[in-house]
Amino acid sequence: MSAANIFKRYLTTPRKIIIMSLMVGFVLAICVSALNAFWLYHKREQSFDGLAAGIQDYMRDYFHELKSVTDALQPLTVSDCKAVSSELTPKAAFNINVRSFVLINDGKAYCSSATGSVAVPLSVLVPEFDLRKKIDMTILPGTLRVPGRPIIAIWYQNPHDQQRGIMATLNVNLRPYLVFASHQRETASIALVVGDKAITTLASGVHKITPQSPLPLRIATLPDYPIKFYIYGEAWSAEDMLLSILVGILFGLAGGALFGMILYNRQRSGKEIWQGMRRNQFYIVWQPVVESATFTMTGAEVLMRWEHPEAGNIPPDAFIHYAEAQQLIIPLTRHLFTLIAKELPLLVGVLPQGARIGINIAPGHLHSPEFKDDIRKLAASLPTNYFQIVFEITERDMLNENQAVSLFDWLHQQGFEIAVDDFGTGHSALIYLERFTMDYLKIDRGFINAIGTETVTSPVLDAVISLAQRLNMTTLAEGVETGEQAKWLAERGVNYLQGFYFSYPVRIAQLIEWQRQRAGK
Repeated sequence: MSAANIFKRYLTTPRKIIIMSLMVGFVLAICVSALNAFWLYHKREQSFDGLAAGIQDYMRDYFHELKSVTDALQPLTVSDCKAVSSELTPKAAFNINVRSFVLINDGKAYCSSATGSVAVPLSVLVPEFDLRKKIDMTILPGTLRVPGRPIIAIWYQNPHDQQRGIMATLNVNLRPYLVFASHQRETASIALVVGDKAITTLASGVHKITPQSPLPLRIATLPDYPIKFYIYGEAWSAEDMLLSILVGILFGLAGGALFGMILYNRQRSGKEIWQGMRRNQFYIVWQPVVESATFTMTGAEVLMRWEHPEAGNIPPDAFIHYAEAQQLIIPLTRHLFTLIAKELPLLVGVLPQGARIGINIAPGHLHSPEFKDDIRKLAASLPTNYFQIVFEITERDMLNENQAVSLFDWLHQQGFEIAVDDFGTGHSALIYLERFTMDYLKIDRGFINAIGTETVTSPVLDAVISLAQRLNMTTLAEGVETGEQAKWLAERGVNYLQGFYFSYPVRIAQLIEWQRQRAGK
């Protein structure tokens, strides 16, 4: 009997069809389970490699910038502390995670950006340092002023005089590395290691690395610096093995249908945001901006919120970063513009003519080819010649300088204003003001929280306000939470205030009622 006839015979019997289906399903399940298991293993390996490379790039950029700053400070080590302290303090304030810079001469610390003049042998402050090295590092469990909060101490030798140098102390902030790791579900923990000391994301404090310590899956290193990042996780996981078996069984039973479902799940990454926009899960809130002299509302900042039917209220930082990662920030911003166009006409007569409305713009949208058209459509949808739109650019964001200069000029020509948001929290700081024409400087809440405290941030706030005034920039302080802060800022000439002291971000109806009550209507 030929093979075709045998096959035809099998097909004519329901019992044989079932047996053949089971055999094909069994073979398919074994193949798919094996392929899926090795695919998950390869993906896990790639994720660890990518995480290690990302951390290494971040460390290289950060310490390169820190080295540039300390090189610029090295000439100060030949001067008296009183003569250079005013220059030393802002350098620490405007460099992210830097707690202090300390000038060293002949093995003694004699000037600190945090405390001013000191006279302490470096061997007492940091016994582990080898001053014969050009660069040395260690982890300290804390300082006398801030005990219990680990820091990294770095020694930079003066290239022209080995007896002089700079010590930088850095706040240990693992948050940027957790951002990297948040996209890698395989990562169990991360440890920052210098010598035999480590700080991990699993526990607080400083821990000692011993031969019995668990071995990391990946190690990110930095040339010229004795610092390492250990990445811990599992090369093979029971969860992945179980998933592979389950996928194989389901694939064997469902065949192409399950494959289609897998494809659907893999394409699902951005559908939550699309569905949220279609189903009106996103909404906007308004936070009043008041004039500092009279506390009269002269505008508001528009903020987007997401009320997910299952997850509840999702924090803005979470879904905005997620939208940027999924390249959905442009449609999400357009949706924001649509919501603003619906609600802003309700504020005509509630807010005075010329009231400024702050809208956040992401760099991904700013540099997109559709940006100008989107802005024109937004302008056409708003009440004519009533509100002044202010686009807020976060200072932490990276901008393409050449494009940004041209785009900012175009926005000004169209009658819009530009504000630098969260000033003082990013890597660029004063460079932002030097390179771009800005109308407003929004002082970050971190500086406002320092009002009334004796911290290094307090004099920096005075310097920021003075700088803005010299540049003829309008200042707006965000994060004002107390009357004392509001009074302090008003006395120093800050133009506008925003924060919980006046109002939380509220829906449009609450904002209208809030304004009417203040106006006595």
